[in-house]
Amino acid sequence: MGPAAKCENYNATSALPAPVELTVAPECAGQRLDQALSRLLPEFSRSRLAHWIRTGHVELDGRAVPPKTKVWGGEKILLYPTPDPAATAAAPEAIALAIVHEDAALLVIAKPAGLVVHPGSGNWSGTLLNALLAHAPHLAGLPRAGIVHRLDKNTSGLLVVAKTLEAQTSLVRQLQAHTVKREYLALVHGRVARDGRVEAPIGRHPVQRTRMAVVARGRPAVTHFEVLHRYTHATLLRCRLETGRTHQIRVHLQSLGHPLVGDPVYGRNRKSAEAALAGFTRQALHAERLEFLHPGSGATVAWHAPLPADMHDLIAALRVQSVVTP
Repeated sequence: MGPAAKCENYNATSALPAPVELTVAPECAGQRLDQALSRLLPEFSRSRLAHWIRTGHVELDGRAVPPKTKVWGGEKILLYPTPDPAATAAAPEAIALAIVHEDAALLVIAKPAGLVVHPGSGNWSGTLLNALLAHAPHLAGLPRAGIVHRLDKNTSGLLVVAKTLEAQTSLVRQLQAHTVKREYLALVHGRVARDGRVEAPIGRHPVQRTRMAVVARGRPAVTHFEVLHRYTHATLLRCRLETGRTHQIRVHLQSLGHPLVGDPVYGRNRKSAEAALAGFTRQALHAERLEFLHPGSGATVAWHAPLPADMHDLIAALRVQSVVTP
């Protein structure tokens, strides 16, 4: 049999709303179960079918077996419904929101650390998007439920969400023009000598593809920083973004040799003898201030979000344990 031949014709859909019953044809004799199933269901990748077999969604003659099990023709295959998490990701969920401001055009949210903004791999539910759809169901009619910018999962602070298409268009254009003012409080390892500016392009790390890095062919990125307080082993900075690249502040501060305290990705090789710093388990970054032109009135509007309890307590501990220098 040639490689394009199929053991049986079956018009499957990606939804699989009910169990699918198949019979292994004699032409598949000697093949592995995952190989035979990929010919029976060509609409699905072999890796996906193998995953379904391993996770118990496939039975061969009434029992679950490994993907490498040989078939000889005539066996009965039962494939149970396997919902695609991406298809149900945009579902309303009753998740509490810390709403700083709401009007007919927009929402300003104080996002806690630990809340993912948008569904994705490994986080198909329990996100800010799910919470927004429960709070304002009409947001389902907007791209990304009105979300126009993001914060990393473990970064706390202010986010603006559009409630109308007109407001979303206005906010996106302001972000593209770099006129939205976003200021962050960042606690970094080491003593930063002076205020400064980092202008360095950011792109995917050439080896570790889940990380970002300063790379020559990256997208332009600019971060301004101001020293607020110096402690014995750390410095509190106020950072202002001109651009909004993925992990921008985290990458830029690491490039200066001052990674964020608690950053599990960009500061994991930075050890501290100070107990308060060593025990902080998420990046010490908080989106404190947000300013833009209101899409409805055109007036300048701004909001502040106080430090969350964990960062507040960490800074208080540093003040006790070290001499603070302005």
